[in-house]
Amino acid sequence: MDSIRILEKLIAFPTVSRDSNLDLISYVANLLDAHGVACQIIQSEDGHKANLFATIGPAVTSGVMLSGHTDVVPIDGQNWTLPFFEMTERDGRLYGRGAADMKGFVACALAACLKASKMTLKTPLQLALSYDEEIGCIGVRSLIGMLQLAPQRPLLCIVGEPTDMQVATGHKGKLAARALCKGREGHSALAPLALNAIHLGCDFVAALRRVQDRLARDGARDGDYDIAYTTVHVGKMNAGVALNIVPNLCQVDFEIRNVGADNPHEILDGVREEAARIAAEASTIAPEAAIDIDITNTYPGLDTPVSSQAVAFVKSLTGANNTIKVAFGTEGGLFSRDLSTPTVVCGPGSTAQGHKPDEFISVEQMRRCDDMLEKLLQRLADHQLPGAH
Repeated sequence: MDSIRILEKLIAFPTVSRDSNLDLISYVANLLDAHGVACQIIQSEDGHKANLFATIGPAVTSGVMLSGHTDVVPIDGQNWTLPFFEMTERDGRLYGRGAADMKGFVACALAACLKASKMTLKTPLQLALSYDEEIGCIGVRSLIGMLQLAPQRPLLCIVGEPTDMQVATGHKGKLAARALCKGREGHSALAPLALNAIHLGCDFVAALRRVQDRLARDGARDGDYDIAYTTVHVGKMNAGVALNIVPNLCQVDFEIRNVGADNPHEILDGVREEAARIAAEASTIAPEAAIDIDITNTYPGLDTPVSSQAVAFVKSLTGANNTIKVAFGTEGGLFSRDLSTPTVVCGPGSTAQGHKPDEFISVEQMRRCDDMLEKLLQRLADHQLPGAH
């Protein structure tokens, strides 16, 4: 079964992050089982979703792990001209939600696993499929916990996010937070006697913009990124019940995406100081004024040394002469930090095609990924790996 036919099956599973991925996981487990490959299923606490881990080859040896997430972003509000949970092949492109991000790589990885099941590998091939990556690399953490207790940890990890098959050695870290701005409600006809929480929220957003300006002007730089400095972004503001009520609560969701030289928690400490100053000024109107900030999610960046054996090895599989860093986050930072596993990001398709209507991946990109993994299988059979012994 080739990668394109597998992709067709995978796209048909509507694995939006808010929904279950169990049907897709069951399909993968059954497909591998039919080829003699056993799987470990790690269910979420509520049993609604699951990770999958499989090993082909000698289980007593560290292997090369192919990592992918099974969830996709929603199609709500998007103007698709083609079916979103049905693969459409047209003019050398394969359309459907998740085609690029990142069921294309998962399909190639599964096709490689089926080939590996018929080979005698001296070094194992491992497959790690996760859930809830799109909402903050959440699901993979239980899979990493399992691997932390395993006798061997992966020798190398390839995260197959879409990079146009370029070898990416890094991505920024992310800290997501929520600020709850507390004012005092009142009738809008007497608005000056109340404390508008939206005004507090706007003052807080202005403070975040000042932090961003300082980082852009004076902050650490990493020229390998499109945006070379740490960014601060406000994504949501929720407040208000009715126009004639001065709102007493305003919720602001924001994030910090940091380059390796910056500590996002130190930046957040500065943000908290600004929030406390704003609330103190407002307390002259309403003593209960406050801006409380909670971290809602965080994951580390990835910064694998370009000179490492792991990077040289993956470059030898793709034929690449250079490396890149990607703007989006991945599970790679967690694998690197929590397992001390050298990790690179390399997969078919372009992130420019993900998260949008009529998402697609090209047949040419799928074939290039198939070729990379075919070379990997030969190395696993020959035991030609960085650090293998």
